[in-house]
Amino acid sequence: MNTLIQHEFDINFYLIVLYQAHVYLIILLKLKKFIAPQNTDLILSEAQKKELYHKLIEQLLKDFLLANEDLNIPHSISPIELKIQVHKKIHQLIHNKFNVYLNLLYIIDVNEDEIKKLDGFNPVELAEQVSYLILKREWQKVWYKNLY
Repeated sequence: MNTLIQHEFDINFYLIVLYQAHVYLIILLKLKKFIAPQNTDLILSEAQKKELYHKLIEQLLKDFLLANEDLNIPHSISPIELKIQVHKKIHQLIHNKFNVYLNLLYIIDVNEDEIKKLDGFNPVELAEQVSYLILKREWQKVWYKNLY
């Protein structure tokens, strides 16, 4: 009988320890907060440092495809060329396919308040700023997927 009580005690003890470890893990993960790089170059640099650059490209390609718009870039594209191609594509969408552009922003889940803050007076600058917001959001998705 004593061994049965001891066995139940051991099981309860291990369950409590396991539960506490789980709670601590959740707390640690919540403390790990995404901090967005301040510009496109820093996003791409961080993605390369963390060896997630190709995941970022895959995420971009996937979301553009969901918006029925082909980004048409190779997986081996350099960061500088990626920045240029995304900028060109956004500029093109703003001028020629505005509905696709809006749909893309929705699919990628770019922050609407950040979009509203942009100055749309200069279309080239607007495309550059939107490209940054797109890459920032895509990087955030990749970063979180890698974390969990």
